[in-house]
Amino acid sequence: MIQTPSIQDLILQPIETIIPHRGTMLLIDAVSTFSEDALSARATVHADAWYADSDGAMPAWIGIELMAQTIAAHVALLAMRGGGHARPGVLLGSRSYRALQPSFAGGAQLLIRAIELLRSEEGHGAYECTIHHGDVCCAEAVIKVFQPRDFQSFIEGSFSS
Repeated sequence: MIQTPSIQDLILQPIETIIPHRGTMLLIDAVSTFSEDALSARATVHADAWYADSDGAMPAWIGIELMAQTIAAHVALLAMRGGGHARPGVLLGSRSYRALQPSFAGGAQLLIRAIELLRSEEGHGAYECTIHHGDVCCAEAVIKVFQPRDFQSFIEGSFSS
């Protein structure tokens, strides 16, 4: 009998086993909480990272990628909980990413929350996302994503049009 992993086992895994991002493009540190329709992740702003400005801060526009990686972790953990793997997906965009400050300070410990609003059988999804530093909301958006059934054909079709 195949034993499904517990939620605690899933969220304690290294983030590299959950999402495909690597090296300097891996921006989230770990999963904090996970449920059927939401996930919270932690991220540290590194003052010496490629994105850091002269004060060691992360420009707020990178917050959309923090949100996208948090969504990727949610989708992956849903698949892993069911014994599978997440299909590759893409960030379609957001109608309104609202940064409430121009940057995230160097050394800041951020909490990124993604709450699923929509999931279709065709692979479309939408998430309400926020980024907090302590009790302060620093950014918010509704992010739209897509997981095509055949990722390779989707990508090849994107370049041929």
